Amino acid sequence: MKKFVGVFVFAGIIVAFFACASANGSNRALSDREPSGRIVIYTSIYRDVIESLDGALKSQFPNASVEFVYGGTGQIQSKIATERAAGRLGCDILLVAEPSYSLELKKGGMLHPFTSEVADVLAFDFDESGYWYPVRISNMVLAFNPEKYDRNSLPNSFYDFANAPSVRGAIAMSNPLISGTTKAAITALLDRYGYGFFESLGRQNVAIESGALALSRLESGEHKMIMVLEESVLRKRQEEKSKLEVIFPTDGTIIIPSTIMIVAEQWSANRNIRSAEMVADWFLGSEGQSAIVEGWMHSVRRNFPSDPFGSIPINHIMGNSMPFSWEKSFRDREEILFKFEELVIHGR
Repeated sequence: MKKFVGVFVFAGIIVAFFACASANGSNRALSDREPSGRIVIYTSIYRDVIESLDGALKSQFPNASVEFVYGGTGQIQSKIATERAAGRLGCDILLVAEPSYSLELKKGGMLHPFTSEVADVLAFDFDESGYWYPVRISNMVLAFNPEKYDRNSLPNSFYDFANAPSVRGAIAMSNPLISGTTKAAITALLDRYGYGFFESLGRQNVAIESGALALSRLESGEHKMIMVLEESVLRKRQEEKSKLEVIFPTDGTIIIPSTIMIVAEQWSANRNIRSAEMVADWFLGSEGQSAIVEGWMHSVRRNFPSDPFGSIPINHIMGNSMPFSWEKSFRDREEILFKFEELVIHGR
């Protein structure tokens, strides 16, 4: 009888062992398929878009804790510089305004390369080693208020924005020392027109102010035109029923692909690389891109089936865009910002 009891106990142990092994295998398979643990994302995306993305990520990945930390491009760069000096960053993923900062972080060994599952459907350039990918498209355009001014009386190009006497003292733009997209825009305009463009902006007495303030003054009629991101105008048109209109400049819309990057494991906050890769792929996939488009920005995927509210297909905008060098934007950043401050902010 003791022998039979021993056999049954042994058998029970074997069954339990394999059941546990099977369960552990299932758990490993589950963790291989979806993110888990904590992931912190530093981003400059609008706060209300972040809320939409946050809800979508929680629904898609219930086993992961994804946290967004918002800041302007300048704030994020300062934060990272401080954390880098301390030996570790407070984030695992970065969503920043434009690729030149990605080039800087890559050069500094701060990024983790990965091969995105959807790289073959992206319509815009990405790092050939997988250190960064475009995640959203912002367009720098001109805007005006048709209830205050006739479009035919206003400039249709960036060049005339900076030179036409009819709008002198009644135009505005954001500060490139703070805004990454504005820094990208002035780099493109510098490539096209040289530092004379900065001098013209200074003579025009362009107001350097936040996008929100510029839009408010455009609606009141205090400003005749502003240089602004298309998404800011589309957002006001949808949420506030604003009548403001976008002008795609005749000398070329400035198309700015904002990037997504994964922080290298030795620098990352939670050292959760596999989960970070899956979250990054979600952003580049159809669901993540749908959330981007709902946030008034254009998708980076080829032939994406929808456009931001009130906009036109990105392919049409690309037909007349202003090319420039991201490498120059990275390499000459300090000089460009110094000259802008000298010629525009203090040159009026």
